[in-house]
Amino acid sequence: MNPAETYILEQPEPYKSILLEIQVLMEHVVPEVELKYKYRIPFYYYKGKPFCYLNASHKKKFVDVGIVKGGEIHIHKEYLVTEKRKVMASLRYTTVNDINDNIFFEVIKKAASFY
Repeated sequence: MNPAETYILEQPEPYKSILLEIQVLMEHVVPEVELKYKYRIPFYYYKGKPFCYLNASHKKKFVDVGIVKGGEIHIHKEYLVTEKRKVMASLRYTTVNDINDNIFFEVIKKAASFY
């Protein structure tokens, strides 16, 4: 098992369930992504370049799906958190039920189109 998978499996609930669901969705919508462990968190690479990271923020109580080129995405902006970032944007989830598959798929497909 690689360190990124270990990170996911060692998270307490609800973070673990959210991360596992995101992992399944991510690898379904962009099967070519490669899950690595960078900056002490799971980081997806696409076409050899950083694509998005997964971070369980226990302090803030959400899972952050940080999209490297998220600032370029102009669909579903009401779901993307930029927090004064120009390049990155995030989808954030506090429960598995918060994940809307269609929105996730559309945002991730759009992000992949920039590569």
